[in-house]
Amino acid sequence: MSFVAQNLPAIMFGSLIFFLITGFPVAFSLAACGFVFGWIGVELGLVPAQFFQALPLRLYGIMANDTLLAIPFFTFMGLILERSGMAEDLLDTAGQVFGPIRGGLAISVILVGAMLAATTGVVAASVISMGLISLPIMMRYGYNPAVAAGSITASGTLAQIIPPSLVLIVIADQLGRSVGDMYRAAFIPAFMLVGLYILFVVGVAILRPGWVPVLPPEARVYREKNGDSGMQSLGILTAITVVVGALFFVNYASLVSGFTGKDYASPTDEKVVMTLSVAIIFAFLVAVIDRLLRTGLLSQIAQRVTFVLIPPLLLVFLVLGTIFLGVATPTEGGAMGAVGALILAIIRGRLNLALLKQALDSTAKFSTFVLFVLIGSTVFSLTFQAIDGPKWVEHLLEAIPGGVMGFLIFVNVLIFILGFFLDFFEIAFILLPLLAPVADKLGIDLIFFGVMIALNLQTSFLTPPFGFALFYLRSVAPSTSYLDKVTKRRIEGISTTDIYKGSIAFVVLQVLMVAAVLWKPEVVLSGLGEQKDPDITNIKIEIPQPDEDEEDDQPFGVPMTEDKK
Repeated sequence: MSFVAQNLPAIMFGSLIFFLITGFPVAFSLAACGFVFGWIGVELGLVPAQFFQALPLRLYGIMANDTLLAIPFFTFMGLILERSGMAEDLLDTAGQVFGPIRGGLAISVILVGAMLAATTGVVAASVISMGLISLPIMMRYGYNPAVAAGSITASGTLAQIIPPSLVLIVIADQLGRSVGDMYRAAFIPAFMLVGLYILFVVGVAILRPGWVPVLPPEARVYREKNGDSGMQSLGILTAITVVVGALFFVNYASLVSGFTGKDYASPTDEKVVMTLSVAIIFAFLVAVIDRLLRTGLLSQIAQRVTFVLIPPLLLVFLVLGTIFLGVATPTEGGAMGAVGALILAIIRGRLNLALLKQALDSTAKFSTFVLFVLIGSTVFSLTFQAIDGPKWVEHLLEAIPGGVMGFLIFVNVLIFILGFFLDFFEIAFILLPLLAPVADKLGIDLIFFGVMIALNLQTSFLTPPFGFALFYLRSVAPSTSYLDKVTKRRIEGISTTDIYKGSIAFVVLQVLMVAAVLWKPEVVLSGLGEQKDPDITNIKIEIPQPDEDEEDDQPFGVPMTEDKK
């Protein structure tokens, strides 16, 4: 019994790992360990029984947590947009725009994956949607199977890091930080990662052009009456939009300062989001005016791009813009996004009772899953804290050589490995409460810590042989040869080896991104703008003195004596 009492935190944590390895449901594993070891702690005299009276208050605190309301709102928004055919329209349009260049289909998949990440926020939805829609097209026109599979799985995992990501909401809640700050900090590294993906595809197009062929002319469906592709019109519209956006970006701080009457130093990500919002609104208005006046200035492909790509993009940027500007909380932004998704589905004529029922049902199931895991982790963490588990973790991690950098490398390796076996929510609810106090004590900014973990978890989603994104694609990719409906040719299926091979290059890119964040934390922290510590030496607190003739206003009607004055 003395051995058990001295090592109870280690035994409790080991028991949890055992339950998880056996495949027992995570929520119930956490709760069971919490209750059983709480009872053991009381019996051994390590914990007073009254300590667990705090448990009901913690559970009520979960239900009263406004931040967590953003999860069902953003989930519902993504499901409505995805199931109303948005993913198919986006992939079709982007494929037509980039198809005429080598690697264009892969680039379109990456860009649409980033857009789906910003709308659906769920890795499974993004990977499965693009696997069903894009993979047959890429295989039809001769793409290398590994490149096709890798671009789909990698772009699908962007849902982990691109705001308004559900992952970042949960991390912010567990670390006790602002969701808005987490979004701002993740914005720059997320789109740097998208840029790395595109550069990789461009490199493949240069070194192995046969792996990423162009879309053949017969597959380009948007053409003008004179046979022209219409790309020139799209290029002119894009150039004008870029000029308008650049002018707004350069003058953003002065515009805000003039509007508010105060000097304003805007964070980079806020400027980018607001600039993109203004630019796409401008392009959309140009397209609407062209259609109303029937001027014919815009080609079919230009109009298609404008009316298909811009509405969901505008919805995402408006949601992020209101959050970044402080006009709305993430929960309010999520509610606005859900309403906006319903409006877009109605405008497109694709909202019906069956779709609405499906979206509500899936949202309820997903939100309930998250809530149950959170309740289980709360029971576990309450007992773990009561038996001095955080001190055990702290002493364990203090033995790691290398100081702060050694700690960060250890955490990344640990989460990378656990990501093979555990879902993100399980890692967030189990590990983050244990690691966050140690990181805070070492002086690590918890916003930076959270973004780093989100990037790391995204990497683990891709790593063979256990990456979840690989399983999602395997579930929808044809494993045997099949007859293509368009070309009437027999096409070889995608093997599991091809899926694994395609993911390796993108895993390397993600590891490089994590290393860059560790080497230059400014990549993350620059999104928060200039952070100033308050100068407490200049703080003045003035207490107004009561007038001599206002004695009746004193508390309880008792006048203050001279010495109390």
